[in-house]
Amino acid sequence: MFYHVKELQYHAKPERPDPLFARKLQEILGGQFGEMTVAMQYLFQGLNTREHGKYRDLLMDTATEEFAHIEMLATMIARLLENAPIGDQEVAAQDPVVGAILSGMNPQHVIVSGLGALPSDSNGYRWRADFIISSGNLLADFRSNLEKESHGRLQTVRLFEETTDPGVKDMLQFLISRDTMHQNQWYAAICELESKSNIVVPSTFPPQCDKPEFSHTFFNLSRGEQSAAGRWAHGPSMDSTGYFRYVANPRPYGDPPVLPPAPCYAHDTPPDALRNPEPNVEPHIEPHLG
Repeated sequence: MFYHVKELQYHAKPERPDPLFARKLQEILGGQFGEMTVAMQYLFQGLNTREHGKYRDLLMDTATEEFAHIEMLATMIARLLENAPIGDQEVAAQDPVVGAILSGMNPQHVIVSGLGALPSDSNGYRWRADFIISSGNLLADFRSNLEKESHGRLQTVRLFEETTDPGVKDMLQFLISRDTMHQNQWYAAICELESKSNIVVPSTFPPQCDKPEFSHTFFNLSRGEQSAAGRWAHGPSMDSTGYFRYVANPRPYGDPPVLPPAPCYAHDTPPDALRNPEPNVEPHIEPHLG
């Protein structure tokens, strides 16, 4: 059961309208790494968690907070669009929709939402449910959560640098600070889970079913040897079950793929061309008669 509290979690009030920045804020609302994505990702991870203790609470608590961030951003976008000078160019003075396009404003903020936020990114692409990850494996999911918060904080910091409005900056500072906490909490949960089991997901797969000669071998498949200096190329493996091995020029382990001719109804390459390829010969050139 969810309850809505009418007060915002934090202030969301700009000093002046700015329709172009309202469009930019759509990215951290409805983009791939926006608040809609993390809210739904944590919600479904929590709903699907079969562990009904602290990890489920962690997910549901954070999901609920992310819905509060959606509300803050939607409020800020709507306020940035209030009394927006959408007809500020002379050629568009009589047509606010054209004016919105020419000024960099998202025209859908006028046409579709009536000067309100949209479930979309900064280019107007609608939010997609396939942005979210909910696998049922807590370690895999928490690593995905850390990645989402990392990109989300990166984008919010970039937006913070693009505005001079004190009210917008104040709200973004709050969101940046919460992303700092969320990165810390997911990493803490990851470390706790890793300390209880193998760091490789899933840890329940029998290790004897691996091919040990490949489990900790790094293949250099590009020119140069710079990758040999990495931690991944030497020393104990991170899962503490072996040692990293570096192979500079890995050999092929499989045979050349030889496929039989396709059946005639597939209308593929003629079978005779596969069995008897023409030899490489110089092309015959007719002499030029002048």
